[in-house]
Amino acid sequence: MTQDIHASHGPGVPPRRGLDRRTVLRGTALGAAAPLIPATTATATTTSATAVRDRGGDRAARSVSFRWLGTAGWRIDVDGRTVLFDPYLTRFCTGLFKDGLNPGTELRTDPAVVDAHIGRPDLVLVSHSHWDHLGDVPYIARTTGARVIGTETTYHLLTALGVDPGRISVVKGGEVLDIGPVTVEVVPGLHSRNKNCSYFAPGTLNAPPAEVPRTIADLPEGDTLAFQVTAGEGGPSAFLMGASDFSERAVRGLRPDLAMIAVPGATGTTHRYVPRLLDALDAPGVVVPVHWDNFELPLSGPPVRDPATDLDAFLAQVRKASPATRTVVPDYRTVYDGDMRPADRWTRPPGR
Repeated sequence: MTQDIHASHGPGVPPRRGLDRRTVLRGTALGAAAPLIPATTATATTTSATAVRDRGGDRAARSVSFRWLGTAGWRIDVDGRTVLFDPYLTRFCTGLFKDGLNPGTELRTDPAVVDAHIGRPDLVLVSHSHWDHLGDVPYIARTTGARVIGTETTYHLLTALGVDPGRISVVKGGEVLDIGPVTVEVVPGLHSRNKNCSYFAPGTLNAPPAEVPRTIADLPEGDTLAFQVTAGEGGPSAFLMGASDFSERAVRGLRPDLAMIAVPGATGTTHRYVPRLLDALDAPGVVVPVHWDNFELPLSGPPVRDPATDLDAFLAQVRKASPATRTVVPDYRTVYDGDMRPADRWTRPPGR
C-alpha cells in the first residue's frame, strides 16, 4: 500500500582515495537483506584490461557491496553497516516522462517497496531536496532511526515531515566526517541547468516551511552536495553525485576509485562536463553512470532510459577523455563488489 509522505510519523598500487591520509569503512555482508526482485546480469563495458585498480588484494573489494537503487541512489554495505545515498524508491508518476510535469503531484511513499531495498540503514546521505532524491527519506528516517546528512533546506523539510531534528546533521561542503564504519567527505556541488542556464525548482529554506510539504513543488533544491564515501580499511572510495554539474575546484584532488556520475541532459549547458570532471577526479578507475533512467517506472523491471539523456554519448565521452577507465552501466538487480563487478544477485526472500 502507499502512504502519503506527510502523513506518517510513527583494483600492488595503493588505493586511490581522496582521503589518502585516512582509512574508511563501510559495508554489510553480501548476503544481508534481499529485496523482492529477480536475478539478472549487469551490463559492463571494459575499455582496458588494466583499468581496474589493484587495492592490495581482493579482500577489500569483496568486503564492500554496492547496489544501485535507480536514479542517483545507492545502497553501500560494509562490515554489517548500511549507508544510503539519495534513496528514491517509490518512483510515482508526475507526468514528467509523459505529457509534462505536474507540480501539484502529491508526495507519497510505498513502505513495502522501500523496506524491500534499504536493509537496516545507519546513515542516509542526501545530495539535494528534489522529490526524486528526498522523497522516501522522511519515511526511512522515521522508521529506522538512521542519521541523515544534508543541507539546511533538507533539515527544515525533514523536520516538517516528522523527522527527529536530533537525527539530522546539517553540512555545507568541506566537512570530513568519521561516522561509524565510514569516512564521508562532503563536497560542495551544483545542480544541472536547462538550455536557458536555469535551475529546476530552485530555492533554499532557512526556516521551517509554513506548511507541511505535500506536493513535489513543496520540495525546492536547497543547494546541491556530492559525497565521497570510503569504505573499509584499504577499501575503495566512491564519489557520489546527485546532479549533473560540479565545482571543479571542489572535486579536484579527491581521486576516487569509483565515480558514480550523473548523466547530463541533452540540453545541458555545462562546459565540457565529462572531460573536465574526469580530469579533476584524476581519471577514476571505474565510472558508473547514474540518473539516466526513467525514475517513474518501478524497480521491479529493467532500467528504461530517460529520453532526455544520451547514455551512449556519455559513455563515448568517458572513453575518449579517460581510455584506461572502465565503465559499468548498473542494473537494479545486481549486487556489485568494491571493483563494481557482479558479486551476487538479489533474490526473492523465502515465503514472499
